[in-house]
Amino acid sequence: MAENDSPPKNAATTEDLQARLEQAEAQRDEYLALSRQIQADFENYQKRNHREREQERRYWNGPLVLDLLPVIDNLNRATEAAKQVNETGPLVQGVAMVQSQIIDVLRRYGITPIDALGKPFDPNVHQAVMQQPRADVPPNAVVSVLEQGFMIADRVLRPAAVIVSKSVE
Repeated sequence: MAENDSPPKNAATTEDLQARLEQAEAQRDEYLALSRQIQADFENYQKRNHREREQERRYWNGPLVLDLLPVIDNLNRATEAAKQVNETGPLVQGVAMVQSQIIDVLRRYGITPIDALGKPFDPNVHQAVMQQPRADVPPNAVVSVLEQGFMIADRVLRPAAVIVSKSVE
C-alpha cells in the first residue's frame, strides 16, 4: 500500500469531531428544553402562589367573623324583643346602634348580610328550616328569616336560616 492510499489522520479526527459536535448539540437541545420546562413550571408556581395569597387575603377574617356572628344574632334578638314590647328607650337605641356599627365594620372588610326576606329560596345561600303554607306568597319564597346569613366576598360564610312558603293544599 502506498502512502497516499491510507486514510489521512485528519479525516478520522474530523469524523470524531463531527460526532462530538452532534452529541454536544443534542445535549444543548436537551438542556435548553429542560431549562424552558423549569422556567414554565416556575412561572406557573408564581401565578398559583399569587392566586392562593390573594384568596387567603380575601377570606382570612372568615373564622373571626364566624365567632362574631352569634354576638350580632344576640344584638338582633335584643332589639326584636324590645320591639315586641314597644320599648324604644335609649338602651334599645344603643343596642341597635352597636349592631349597626358592627355590620358597617364587617362591610368594610367584605362581609355582607344576605338579603333573603321575600326572595325566592336559593339553597346556595339559604338554609330552609321550615315550610309554611301561604296563599299570599308564591311557593318557595322566603317568608321569614330566623338567622341572618352572611357572605364573605363571593362565598357564603353562613347561610341564612329561613322559613320558606309552600302552596296551600
